[in-house]
Amino acid sequence: MTLRRTLVPVLGAGLATALAFRLDPWVFQHLSNPTVYDHDWGRLLRVMGSLVLWAPLCLAVWLEQRTRGSGLLLLAPALAGGLAELLKLLIRRERPDLHAGSYVYRSFAERPFDTHDLGFPSSHAMVAFAGAAVLARCYPRAAPVGYALAAGCALTRVLAQAHFASDVVAGGIAGWAVGYWLGRARRPGVPAA
Repeated sequence: MTLRRTLVPVLGAGLATALAFRLDPWVFQHLSNPTVYDHDWGRLLRVMGSLVLWAPLCLAVWLEQRTRGSGLLLLAPALAGGLAELLKLLIRRERPDLHAGSYVYRSFAERPFDTHDLGFPSSHAMVAFAGAAVLARCYPRAAPVGYALAAGCALTRVLAQAHFASDVVAGGIAGWAVGYWLGRARRPGVPAA
């Protein structure tokens, strides 16, 4: 039973990522909105993938409830963001808008410790989904809102052509895994020690 509970999500994540890779050229050609961040809704969705949102949210929840889960609202997105930057340095695939939608990998000799212009995985998607996963674990009724906003964040990154679909799918899955892993032992409503 435990193997099945682990194997099914892992296979699903692998299939979703493989499908996203397959669809990358089509998505780049057909889903574009260069002005997405000129609108309030676009900026709102983008900030879901930033600690600029998760840090004050963590503080607000801690001031109100002082539960153990409040710190996870900052820890999970911060850890996911750091992991995304490390993965970018290892994988080194550049952003799609730099090469007209072609996959181009940066040499390890070129800017070895600079993630600027690297896109895989999307750190915005990782941060957003890590935060949404913790939010869903600590406040289950808020899960649909958190996941919808995280998905919106990922979508805006694709629409802006800052990322391939595979960047945000892989980032979303990895971010969710970070948030799930950190929040797995968390029970809603447990006060801090």
